[in-house]
Amino acid sequence: MSAASALPLRVAAVVVNWNGGARNQVCVRSLLAQGLDESDIAFVDNGSRDGSAEATLAAHPRLHAIRNAANLGYGAATNQGIEWALARGADAVYLVNNDLEAPPETLRALCAELVAHPALGIVGPRVLYRHDPSIVWAAGARLTWRQNLSTLLGHGERDGETWRATRDVDYVPGCALLARRAVFERVGLLHADYFAYHEDLEFCVLAGRAGFGIRVVGAASALHDAGGSTGGGYNPRRKYMMGVNTVWFLRRNGSARHWLSFALFDVLPLAPLWIAGLFSGRARGVLAKAIGTWDGLRGRKVDAAQLEPGAGPLW
Repeated sequence: MSAASALPLRVAAVVVNWNGGARNQVCVRSLLAQGLDESDIAFVDNGSRDGSAEATLAAHPRLHAIRNAANLGYGAATNQGIEWALARGADAVYLVNNDLEAPPETLRALCAELVAHPALGIVGPRVLYRHDPSIVWAAGARLTWRQNLSTLLGHGERDGETWRATRDVDYVPGCALLARRAVFERVGLLHADYFAYHEDLEFCVLAGRAGFGIRVVGAASALHDAGGSTGGGYNPRRKYMMGVNTVWFLRRNGSARHWLSFALFDVLPLAPLWIAGLFSGRARGVLAKAIGTWDGLRGRKVDAAQLEPGAGPLW
């Protein structure tokens, strides 16, 4: 590893692309500014059709390119990059969404936290909205077992000293997550069958159970175009995936009490939320989540074919 040797740990980064356009190159340039070399970055393309893979690799030809013929999902594609990173001897793997951009000091600060605290396994920065960096997207997250299973700390609040504090959390969102090698060796890779959403949550939950600390380094920051690939917010495709994957997370990790909490706080509110959505424009998203929840309960999982335009009744 070349430029990354200037960092306190040997780091390899993984960036997954699916029709990500020019933002891929912004992300790569940000990683280079943080101390990585092109050869330290796995660029995994999930069958993009917009020319973004070709443009990114033309601009940065020494990236480690992994080209998939089809959209395998975020988890499977990320695992391809993680396996490459571990095989080349990385001490830590930096998972970065292709819409993420961070200041030059961010990765060094994350590495320093891992070095200073050997019990930590996973760290991440506080993440701000790209379109308005004065607003927090997430300063880590808590597993609540309620709506969407978890809550993003600081979400939608104005950035300030509260969110610039370093704190232990239940999980670090996968848009900017640095994990020690030992975490993968002990708990394995991401659960690829989620396709997208909740794989970062489960990875962190498993790491915590294995004894690793999970922390947000508040002094480090990153900018995120939340939901850039799936539409974010109440986009029906995103809400469908959240519905399916919430059920599968509960199947693997939930107790009877957690299932009851899910029913009370995530399922029962769907009907009033749908009615309210008729006036707010969110009704299709709520209905998509209800369909996703039902599909998860009857054993279905998310795949690429379901997410194609026109493949579902709501997208």
